[in-house]
Amino acid sequence: MSAANLSPAISNGEAVFQTRGLKKVYQVGEVEVHALRGIDLELDAGELIVLLGPSGSGKSTLLNILGGLDTASSGEVFYRGWELTKATDRELTEYRRQHVGFVFQFYNLISSLTALENVAIVTEIAAQPKQPAEALELVGLGERLNHFPSQLSGGEQQRIAIARAIAKNPAVLLCDEPTGALDSATGVVVLESLERVNQELGTTTVIITHNSDIAGMADRVIHLSNGLIAESRRNMQKRPARDLHW
Repeated sequence: MSAANLSPAISNGEAVFQTRGLKKVYQVGEVEVHALRGIDLELDAGELIVLLGPSGSGKSTLLNILGGLDTASSGEVFYRGWELTKATDRELTEYRRQHVGFVFQFYNLISSLTALENVAIVTEIAAQPKQPAEALELVGLGERLNHFPSQLSGGEQQRIAIARAIAKNPAVLLCDEPTGALDSATGVVVLESLERVNQELGTTTVIITHNSDIAGMADRVIHLSNGLIAESRRNMQKRPARDLHW
C-alpha cells in the first residue's frame, strides 16, 4: 500500500495516526539530543487535538513526523494502517500532497499573489481540491479574494494560510503555533477558523501551542514534556473558540 492508494474519505472514529515507541534523536555536533523518547499515541478521525508543552518538549518534532516532514529514529508511525516509517521519499511527498495540510506560525504567503492566487497554487497538485474561493469563504475571507498580503492584517494572512492548507481537501490539518505571532483577539479569530474547518469538514486537526488557554477548545489535550507524553485527557465540555482569551 502507498499514500496514492488511500481514499481521502475517513470515517469518524477511525484511527488516523498510531505511533508505537516513537523516538527521535538529533546529532548536534558531538551531542545527541533526544527530542522524542518513546511516544505511544493514537489520534482518531475528526478529533481536534491540542498538543501542549514548553519549548523543547518535542511537540514540533512529533508534528513533523506525523506530517511526513521528518522521519523517526526508531519506532513506528502508521497513517490509517499505512506505515509512514517505511515510506520512500517519493511516497512521503505524495502523502504530504494528498492527505496533509500544514499551518505554521509564519504565513509564508507569496507577496505578489492575491489571496485567491495564494490558495489556488496548492490546488494544482491535489487530487480532489476545493475551489479556492470556497476555502477562503470557509475562513471568513470571501470578500478579500483579490487583496494582496500587504493589504491584509496578520490574522487575515494566517486565515489565508489556513484556506491554502484546506484547499487540498486534506484528511489531516497540522498546525504549529498558528496564533504564536498574533494578539489574543486576532488569535481567537484564527482559532474560530480552525474550529469551523474541523466541524464542517471533519478534518482531523492538531494544534501545537504552549498556551494552555487554547486547550479548552480541544476534544483531547495531550501534554508533552521532555520528549514524553506527560498527560492525555479529554475535555468533557469543550469551550467555543470565541470564548477563549489570554
